[in-house]
Amino acid sequence: MTDAQGEAGGVQLPQDDVQAIEALKKAHRKIREQMARVIVGQQEVLDQLLIAIFSQGHCILEGVPGLAKTLMISTLARSIRLTFNRIQFTPDLMPSDITGTEVIQEDKATGERVFKFLSGPVFANVILADEINRTPPKTQAALLESMQEKQVTVGGIRHPLALPFFVLATQNPIEQEGTYPLPEAQLDRFMFNIRVDYPSEEEEIRIVESTTSPSGHTPTIVLHANEIMETQALVRTVPVDSHVLRYAIRLVRATRDDTVPQVKQYVSWGAGPRAGQNLILGAKVRAVMNGRPIPGVEDVREIAHPVLRHRIVTNFNADADGVSTDNIIDMLLEGVKE
Repeated sequence: MTDAQGEAGGVQLPQDDVQAIEALKKAHRKIREQMARVIVGQQEVLDQLLIAIFSQGHCILEGVPGLAKTLMISTLARSIRLTFNRIQFTPDLMPSDITGTEVIQEDKATGERVFKFLSGPVFANVILADEINRTPPKTQAALLESMQEKQVTVGGIRHPLALPFFVLATQNPIEQEGTYPLPEAQLDRFMFNIRVDYPSEEEEIRIVESTTSPSGHTPTIVLHANEIMETQALVRTVPVDSHVLRYAIRLVRATRDDTVPQVKQYVSWGAGPRAGQNLILGAKVRAVMNGRPIPGVEDVREIAHPVLRHRIVTNFNADADGVSTDNIIDMLLEGVKE
């Protein structure tokens, strides 16, 4: 096998990896083209979703109703040929409503009664956990084993999930009455916290125009499940320069120490090691999606907000001064140098 010259630092990559990087760059462009047929705008949100998928991560989306979060995910699932299930989280939802349950069935030939597992909606490639904070912690926790171990255990028997597996949870940032906020330990399991904002005026005109006239755009399949898993494996082999790795770790540690003095006064708890892992994985994917064989500091900086915003716990001083987690991350990006 021949080697190819990388773009940064004289990195030598196998020819197969160079071809795979170029193929993913083209696939990324095609997915964006297919999504644009159905979804207006939201390109940054889409890119972050793809980064999470190729990193084997999960996401939380925060946005007011009506911003096409569900349509975006279902369209993305169709464009990369993944099975998709939506679970509407409500206060009366039980864990078995998500994972599935065992029922007694009688064998007509022998008369013997046996337990049979009926799988729940979590058995799909893409799970939309709609308004996950509407359901009690016991039901929220039913997703934890699926997210971490890619399996469901019922009656002492483990049932593997179909791969790739991706959980997308949505939260409404406006209405918090009667909700059960996710604990920090569970939030940390999500790779990204993605903010879905209102569209621009031009985009809103296009949305209203397209949704009030005849349409029937169906996205063309760009990637299959096995190709996604190959990409996930490729990402793990992408090299990272030591200065990029150290920058990511310093950025995470700055949420906990005195590197940026003004941050310390606003933060009760900072991000843990999982934040650093996700910064590096996400930076790798972002570089590869843009056709680069090695990530740079700019890739880490670009995904810092979705990685860190749900891992920083602010204190009373932040509430009193109107300082948000995004403001704190801006301070970190300004104060932590290469």
